Amino acid sequence: MNRRSFYFLFFLTCLVIAAGGIATRKLVESLPAVSTLEDYLPHLTTRVYDYKGNVLSELFTERRTWIPLNEIPTDLQNAFLSIEDDQFYSHWGISPTGMARATIKNFLAGRAVQGGSTITQQLSKLIFLTQEKTLARKFRELLLSLQIERRFSKEEIFQMYLNQVYFGHGAYGVAAAAKTFFGKRVQDLNLSECALLAGLPRLPQYYSPFNHKERALGRRATVLARMAELEHISPAEKDLANRVPLQMKRTPYSSATAPYFIEYLRQILEPKYGSDLLYRGGLSIHTTLDLKMQESAEKIFSESLEQFDKEYGATAELLRVKEKIAELKKSGAAPSAFNIKPSTTIPEVQGALIAIEPRTGAIRALIGGRDFSESQFNRAIQSKRQPGSTFKPFVWLAALDSGLTAASIVPDVPTAFKNDGQNWRLIEGATDAFSIRQATADVPEDKVWVPKNYDGKYFGPMTLRKGLSFSRNIVSIRLIDRLGAPKVAEWAQKCGIKSPLDAIHSLALGTSVTTLIELTSALGTFAAEGIHTEPYAIAKIVDFDGKVLEENFPQEKETVSPQLSYLMNHLLRTVVTEGTARSANVIPKFVAGKTGTSQDQRDLWFVGYTPDLICGAWMGYDDFSSLGKKMAASGILVPWWTEFMLAATKDVPSKDPVVPEGITFAKIDRQTGFLSLPTCPKVALEAFIAGTEPKEFCPLDHAERKESEMETEE
Repeated sequence: MNRRSFYFLFFLTCLVIAAGGIATRKLVESLPAVSTLEDYLPHLTTRVYDYKGNVLSELFTERRTWIPLNEIPTDLQNAFLSIEDDQFYSHWGISPTGMARATIKNFLAGRAVQGGSTITQQLSKLIFLTQEKTLARKFRELLLSLQIERRFSKEEIFQMYLNQVYFGHGAYGVAAAAKTFFGKRVQDLNLSECALLAGLPRLPQYYSPFNHKERALGRRATVLARMAELEHISPAEKDLANRVPLQMKRTPYSSATAPYFIEYLRQILEPKYGSDLLYRGGLSIHTTLDLKMQESAEKIFSESLEQFDKEYGATAELLRVKEKIAELKKSGAAPSAFNIKPSTTIPEVQGALIAIEPRTGAIRALIGGRDFSESQFNRAIQSKRQPGSTFKPFVWLAALDSGLTAASIVPDVPTAFKNDGQNWRLIEGATDAFSIRQATADVPEDKVWVPKNYDGKYFGPMTLRKGLSFSRNIVSIRLIDRLGAPKVAEWAQKCGIKSPLDAIHSLALGTSVTTLIELTSALGTFAAEGIHTEPYAIAKIVDFDGKVLEENFPQEKETVSPQLSYLMNHLLRTVVTEGTARSANVIPKFVAGKTGTSQDQRDLWFVGYTPDLICGAWMGYDDFSSLGKKMAASGILVPWWTEFMLAATKDVPSKDPVVPEGITFAKIDRQTGFLSLPTCPKVALEAFIAGTEPKEFCPLDHAERKESEMETEE
């Protein structure tokens, strides 16, 4: 070689070395900092628990549970080392001999049966790199592996790998894989199961035991053979493990239980913690829900609403068509527009239920609709509807607070109001149809209001107890006229109604809209002896490291005096024993509550309670159509509410509300409200705040008057 050629080759070699050095330097500078692994937190699964520790649901982008290396079975560790990297504890991040051996075996097999990458290389690819198959990506993988090995111990690297690797079917990490494929904790896996799991990460879909059983068994045998070859197990253990039949147990992670409750939690937590922490942070969300109670509620709820559709759906659709035609006629539409036929697809009635522990506010069951997959609108929390007569307890509470008693007499007679330009005024003396017509003859129609009872009947003077038990509209309206609507609205809001209330006479009929959760919580004040407790769903949230992020406790406020609360319990009890909710009287406990039906039978309600649990239920159509003429909660809704409460309170000891100091009892004549005489045919033991009980005896010679003539109404 002459001098010129030597210098040319020398220059070319230096140029190549310099270019390689510059390229390597740039490649190294572009590598992610492996120091981030010190604070690395993989995407972990957030779990939602009921109040007894049962898993309700899981929230995740990647299903994963982090577990320390010392809790991972030795067989599983050895299985991975055997099939993935048997020189892991001796090499320095890369294994040239391993890559060469894998290349030869894969070539002879005609497919990928063994990988050449070390566990450290796989970890660098899993966390930092893409899956692209280029020379540059492979070179970066090698450089990253060397850096990882310099910074972390072998145990730390192996732990990160086992918690990061993907097994298929949404399972990341060994803990999630054990749960997904075998329904077990990873600590409980046997040798056969460990070998099967270790064989999956190479080709998760190809070796899936759910989809390709024979391939999975073959791969398991390969892992076991390699373990025996490396003397991690004996030949006898290998043979025994190979004979174990494949027993998979697919574990569903996305529970269909309580979907409206889970979405309610999400709406509370996502703005507070962000979606990244909520879905990837491995939080433990401990809720107030009772899984057993929830499952019972969902079954009863679903079956009952399906039965309603079968029995009444077609009738409701005919009524819906009639209403549309009436609206068209009223608007002056052409007769041709009246040709509307009933739909062949009957709309499904909707419903909602919420059960709350009145003394703590803990939500034990929640259903927001029939099918969460079709409608995520939560009718227990978000829907505002007219509560109808379910609102009446607040009218009676205001009456008791004003000095009236359960024995006070209020007339259930035809009643009319006239607007004087500022307020609605009761037309005194107009107590029959004739006198009302005379008194309003010269008054514009829009200035006259003639409320009616549900059944169109009137039964004359009656006690407050009877008026509430049989939900007489006229009694409620006369009470609110006497007390003032603002006073009633104030009491309702003190008890927990947060929705705005129109302080007008029709408030007595429940015309101001509210939500089921508000109404249930508010009436729960009576069940809790006058203490209103805000409903809540989240007891505690713990992060991945066990740190408590938040913990919630009952928020109590004394709203109603124990005496007034006891009187309300005493009154609402009669609604169940002899009033509109008599079908609930089969529950062998103290049960009280109030039914309700809104205008034109658009909503059915019942909120009832024992001292330990209050449950509110609602039925209606989302488009506010009528459920049907003469539909009432007493015959439609109360029966399935009762079925739920029978199951929910089955194991709860029976108890009655505590009688507070300052309450006295007296026997009264049920017709007149006076103290009873031996000649009075209907006598009741009535509760009073001491000093307000009647002082006079019944003055009447009673004419027999059958209460059975009185229709129950809402």
